This record gives sequence, C-alpha cells and structure tokens, in this order.
Amino acid sequence: MTETGFEKVPARDRRRFPGISSRAYEHPADRSALVALRKLSGFDTVFKALSGLLPERSLRLLFLSESVRVGETQFPHLYEMLRDACYILDLERVPQMYVQQDPKPNAMCIGLDEPIIVVTTGLVELLDEEEMRAVVGHEVGHALSGHAVYRTILLFLTGLALKVAWIPLGNVAIMAIVTALREWFRKSELSADRAGLLVGQDVNASMRGLMKIAGGNHLHEMNVDSFLAQAEEYESSGDLRDSVLKILNVLPRTHPFTTVRAAELKKWSQHRDYQRIMDGHYPRRDEDKDTSVTDSFRESASHYADAVRSSKDPLFKLVGDIAGGAADVGGKLRDKFTGAAGGAGTGSGAENKGGPTTEQG
Repeated sequence: MTETGFEKVPARDRRRFPGISSRAYEHPADRSALVALRKLSGFDTVFKALSGLLPERSLRLLFLSESVRVGETQFPHLYEMLRDACYILDLERVPQMYVQQDPKPNAMCIGLDEPIIVVTTGLVELLDEEEMRAVVGHEVGHALSGHAVYRTILLFLTGLALKVAWIPLGNVAIMAIVTALREWFRKSELSADRAGLLVGQDVNASMRGLMKIAGGNHLHEMNVDSFLAQAEEYESSGDLRDSVLKILNVLPRTHPFTTVRAAELKKWSQHRDYQRIMDGHYPRRDEDKDTSVTDSFRESASHYADAVRSSKDPLFKLVGDIAGGAADVGGKLRDKFTGAAGGAGTGSGAENKGGPTTEQG
C-alpha cells in the first residue's frame, strides 16, 4: 500500500512521556527478568562476547540489500510514525527501520548493538494509519526495554538447535533455554502492546489491529466485544485436558494468542496504572539503577499469585484450590482412595465448597 492508501485522520495531540522508564509499561514477569539480567554481574561482558558469534552484521547487510530502508524519501509516512513514537517515549536515538517483502503480517525488533525494526509488506497493507502507529510504538517499546538483544539471541539459539539436533542431548539443552526464553518473550510482547498503546493513545485502534492480525482486513465482519469474548471463552472453557492442550499449544510460540493479547491490553487500558502514566506519574529512566531486584521478583510473584486466584482456567482453578485449601483437598483425596462416603463425606464436600470462596474473597 502506498502512502496515499492510508485513510487520513484528523491531527490530534498526544501526550509525551519525558524520561519514561520501560518499567512503567512492562509486564511484571517481563520486568523482573530484565531487572535481574541488568543487575547480573558480568552480564554485559558475556553478551559482548556472545555478540561475536551472532550474525548481526550479516543481518544488517541482508536487510540493507534485500529490504527498503524507511526514511524521508522511502515510506515517509512510516518514518514520521517512527520518529513520533521515539519522541513520545523519549527514545533519543531513532532505530533504523526496514520494510520487507512478505505477505504474512509481521514485525520485529532485533539487534545487539543497535536495534533494527522490520515490518512486512503484509502488515503495512493490512493496517490503517492509527493501527500502524500502535504497531510502530510496540516495536519502539521493544527497543526501549532492550528486548531486541534477547530476541536476537532467541533467533540464534533456535537456529542453533536445528543444527545440533543430531548431537545426543545437545538439542535438549538448547531447547530448554529456548523454551525459557520463549516464555519470557511472550510476556515481553504484552509489555510492547502496552507501549504501543502509550504511543497511539487509541485503544480502539490497538484492538482493531489485533483483530486484523487474527482475521484479516474484514473489520465489517468482526466485532470487538465478540472478539474479546473469545478470550474469555478460551480461558474458562473446557476441563483439565483442555488446560494441558493450551499449554502444549503455546509452548512453541514466541507470541501470546491474539485474543489473549487483546484482552490483556484492554484490561490494562482500564487499570489505574495506565491512567497514572497518562497523567504524568510514572517511573523515570534515571531511577532504573536504584531498582530492587527483590522488589521486582516480589511483584512478579504477586502478579502470578493473583492470576492463579482470578483465573477461570480449570487447571489454574485447581492450583488455586490446592493453594487455598490444601487440608480440604487432602481430605477429599483420602476419602476417595479409602472409600469413605455417606453423609459425613457429602457434608464435608458441601461445607468445603464455600470455604475456598470465603478465603479468596
């Protein structure tokens, strides 16, 4: 799609966030991992050494020779979005951005020394201006958080796993690291979605963009409320077998499922944390050095505990029941395996049915 193909929207002022720290929008699990890595002694040295093994220079030359570099004379509308996103998030150095010929809608931010943003023609042709603005903000959020470094390492290790698959246990060891990185990266995508919303400052545009990524350019056939209802159904429906299948389905992915991303972003847009940022109250970058690793992990643990308690997923509900009433679960298991039954067993089950609810409340 050419620059004239985008629908023109009235200019509107967007709030800017001078000196904002990426901690302001990062998902708790993403944030705790990044804080720990940044505090880790010798971390920079290890990654500088590793950078010599990674084909970053090759990647840069590949994009330079096979893609279109965004600038004042090439895809100028994207260049303005990029500069605008960097201005809003106060990213001093504007990353290089490329448009790559690929019908599949996609975008990524990679690089060790300097981040590179790549968007596909499929994505450019799919999204309108406001939707694309959120995507560009998403990738700039990756750059500000330092996600590009870990994404590059993930790509490298994924490729390495394929090359050493014939070595006994070699692939197992690498895939264990890849699986852990993927779990972290899925959380980092939720962080970047929040950054995209801070840049676009239009939650409806963010929702539309995610819907289009899921269902194509057929907005007249889709509905935001129904799309979000899918996420609700996905989380709460089924039994323990479905819970296990959900885990198996998500393990090989670097991104959360699209309906889940939409639901998470919608929830965050209605949270007081988002409103505080919009009101100018957010952590600053110059305070990052004073960030406590322990506090970050505590916040992450608290988030997961809350997620387990509030989740409607059958497996998470079981975990919550076990954590909230281990004695009751033990009694039920004892009755089941010792053959106890009758009024006492039934009464115990009915009595305990209300117990966890009271504790959770």
